[in-house]
Amino acid sequence: MSNLVLLAPALAMAAITFILMFGMVITRRRAVMDKKVDAKDLLLRGGKNPWPPQVAQFGDAYQNSLELPILFYVVVTLGFVTKEASIVFVTLSWLFVLCRAVQAYIHATSNVRKYRSLSFRAGAIVLLALWLIFAARLTGL
Repeated sequence: MSNLVLLAPALAMAAITFILMFGMVITRRRAVMDKKVDAKDLLLRGGKNPWPPQVAQFGDAYQNSLELPILFYVVVTLGFVTKEASIVFVTLSWLFVLCRAVQAYIHATSNVRKYRSLSFRAGAIVLLALWLIFAARLTGL
């Protein structure tokens, strides 16, 4: 299997993270320019989120893209380095990225908790399957 085939899902996940980061920066800048938030409230939040809801959603979606996907990047890297990745591994990797893309879209737009939660859980289950498959192949089970 080629390097690109194995690493493409990780590159796609990174692209989603960068898109969310730029969306967050743009919506935050607009909120400051439109005076929807006081710039001095941004210096020290004290646990309070000063952003308007839609702006906060982008920030939360970006933050979320830095949490669970860490385990994804690790398993993809390990699968690549050890050459233990299979077509099933790559397919599940793409399924994880799809779940994360759906979750990010929901998080940054409608933010319907039910659907966001379903896409999160689906991605988490796929990620667990990736780790189990990797561990089984590595140990010869």
